[in-house]
Amino acid sequence: MPATCPDVDADDLARPERWDRSRERSHTRRLSALRRRRRQRGSRSMVAVLVTALTLGAGGAFAASTDGGVLKKGSSGPAVVQVQKKLGVPADGAFGPQTEKAVRRFQGDKGLEVDGVVGPQTARALGVSLATAQAQSLRARSDSSGSSVRLPAILDKIAQCESGGDPTAISPDGTYRGKYQFDRSTWASYGRAGDPARASEAEQDRRALKLYNARGTSPWPNCA
Repeated sequence: MPATCPDVDADDLARPERWDRSRERSHTRRLSALRRRRRQRGSRSMVAVLVTALTLGAGGAFAASTDGGVLKKGSSGPAVVQVQKKLGVPADGAFGPQTEKAVRRFQGDKGLEVDGVVGPQTARALGVSLATAQAQSLRARSDSSGSSVRLPAILDKIAQCESGGDPTAISPDGTYRGKYQFDRSTWASYGRAGDPARASEAEQDRRALKLYNARGTSPWPNCA
């Protein structure tokens, strides 16, 4: 008498369609598992793309600051400020002709390649960590994007009137800057000195709210 498998129901042997349905279910489960793995890989790839975009500062205040791990003419951000302070030039965070000239002079004095670009060797000679400065900038951007400043409707109206809501807007003569078109002296009255147009939008919102609470709409007579 042939041996039989104890796990096999005799009725199943007589009805092969049950085996077919079982195989189909098994095949469906394998396909579902494969699709889940593919979705997970796709999600990881998307995360990698987003991290790369943040690292490059796409569309933000740190745009192209460390292009290929270097600072050069056209770069901007905290790393540029560090370099400018080391070189003794105005620390405005914008790598322009004056900064480039100072970099070339420094490189010549130190026997480095004179190219006006702050790469790893020049950064080390200056005592500047490009990676640290970039990380600080990314944290600042993350904080600003994650923070929420509750504003009265009138300030939203003022921002739209003054700058179209653009935190980087600058008046033609350069006097009024940022989302609420602060001048530098008024900006410094409500926090640290600097360029309003280079501050995070959240910081601009906070200072505008302080100004509004102190003086109402009088600082914006044409937009209130």
